[in-house]
Amino acid sequence: MKGMRKLLPIIFVLGVAYFVLDRTGPVPGFQSQATAPDSVIAEAFANRRSNFLVEGQGEVIRVLSDDVDGDRHQRFILRLDSGQTLLIAHNIDLAARLPQLGEGDFVEFYGEYEWNDQGGVIHWTHRDPQGNHPAGWLRYRGATYQ
Repeated sequence: MKGMRKLLPIIFVLGVAYFVLDRTGPVPGFQSQATAPDSVIAEAFANRRSNFLVEGQGEVIRVLSDDVDGDRHQRFILRLDSGQTLLIAHNIDLAARLPQLGEGDFVEFYGEYEWNDQGGVIHWTHRDPQGNHPAGWLRYRGATYQ
């Protein structure tokens, strides 16, 4: 009985962590390729696949001007280890900008892949205020932006 009393707080904390962390879990209608190797993104590019979640990382090879049509987006191009490039379109009306981003920096991402003829776009790198879309994120210099 004494051992059970010690386990109850641990079980409670694990239960709370499960519900808090599970909020970014799968949402009906979205495929997830979390922790996708570059080959999954390469396959999606080759087959013009879109609308699935991926996680990865790459080196910033170009910082672009912000897209200010409609919702504002910070834009930059990453090169994956495979050599494929991706445009990151990070909504800065809903999430904080990555500060002092420059060529040669490394950025991790989790967001939705959309095919385009230049390698693809990653967007939804933020929380959805309505809670209908899985939350994405960017990690840069030890901080998470979403």
